[in-house]
Amino acid sequence: MPEQPALNPQGGASRLGGLDSLRGLAIVWMMAFHFSFDLNWFGYIHTDFYTNPLWLWQRVCIVSLFLLSSGLSQAVGDARARSEAAFWKRWAQIFGAGLLVVVGSWLVFPESFIYFGILQGVAAMLLVHRLLGRRLGAWVLVLAPLAIAAPHVLASARFNPPLWNWTGLITRKPITEDYVPLLPWLGVFWVGAGLGALLRRVDLRPLRVLPRVAPLAWLGRWPLSIYLLHQPLLIGLLWLGSRAIGHPTPF
Repeated sequence: MPEQPALNPQGGASRLGGLDSLRGLAIVWMMAFHFSFDLNWFGYIHTDFYTNPLWLWQRVCIVSLFLLSSGLSQAVGDARARSEAAFWKRWAQIFGAGLLVVVGSWLVFPESFIYFGILQGVAAMLLVHRLLGRRLGAWVLVLAPLAIAAPHVLASARFNPPLWNWTGLITRKPITEDYVPLLPWLGVFWVGAGLGALLRRVDLRPLRVLPRVAPLAWLGRWPLSIYLLHQPLLIGLLWLGSRAIGHPTPF
């Protein structure tokens, strides 16, 4: 779903191509990561996506880039005085897409399906920001490091049951293909939102001069659609290619 455009100095609506490009970079990185995961799943490469630091840190960087740009986008929407209806429409789209991911991942990975991944996490963060963070403005930059540190300080085994995994205050990582709990990731989201709130004081000018890379900017306008469609497409192409050359497939 494309983000809401920001107001330009003349009062008209314009997109922030640099912010779109930043989100587009995260999308390209995510697709490359997922394609590598699929190659491993189909047996074309052999690596461990669950313990190898190379893949673990790439995932951290990808999620951070998405949440940082999402927080910035919220600040842009606040600068435009985005309507309640527009916010809730976007939130419902993200929440609904998250439900589709739950069902789809359960069909493919029934033992490790996604029940609180990036879409569920973003939906929760948007609610918290709407109720609290937006009122604090740039002060969320003070809360951001506290949110990031919270799992290291407040983790308890009482949060290990699936019902409480959304908090992130766990002592044992759940078995799931994607896990983006509220903490510590709300802190990264608030870094973006807080920086955006500061930039509102100068009419978002630094965001306007971010370099716009046309292909990335185009991708960055449709993050939700691409997120939902890219894995079925990649897996389908790998399955067809594997069948054509007689390579075994995982299903």
